[in-house]
Amino acid sequence: MSLSEPAAPRPIDLLAAMPFAAGLGIELREATADRAVGTLAWAPEACTAGGALHGGALMALADSVGAVCAYLNLPTGATGTSTVESKTNFLRAVTTGRVHATARPLHVGGTLLVVQTDLRDDRDRLVGQTTQTQIVLRRGEA
Repeated sequence: MSLSEPAAPRPIDLLAAMPFAAGLGIELREATADRAVGTLAWAPEACTAGGALHGGALMALADSVGAVCAYLNLPTGATGTSTVESKTNFLRAVTTGRVHATARPLHVGGTLLVVQTDLRDDRDRLVGQTTQTQIVLRRGEA
């Protein structure tokens, strides 16, 4: 590594590098190539009119934790990833507590990474599942 290249972020610092995720209050608990785990607390300002955590907040949690998992699986020479597709199934409402996201790689390739993220409530009930495709970025690509 040269002085002109920034040091690679430590896995636990990866969410701090995502201002939107940090602003939502997403916390990263674990980050390895095999699994990334993060949480988001229920908050009234992140809810729908019915008091359920907004689907956009749940998707942001899944996308952020999934992106960490994808980043930790980048091939040699890659500089980052970007989400190109994301699909979420919502299975139940979250009206209290925290949502726990666990992301695992389904496919690790040289061009694309596919990550699945399970979203669970404090009672360990599946509240949603997201599958996202991330493209591998290389120097000179944005």
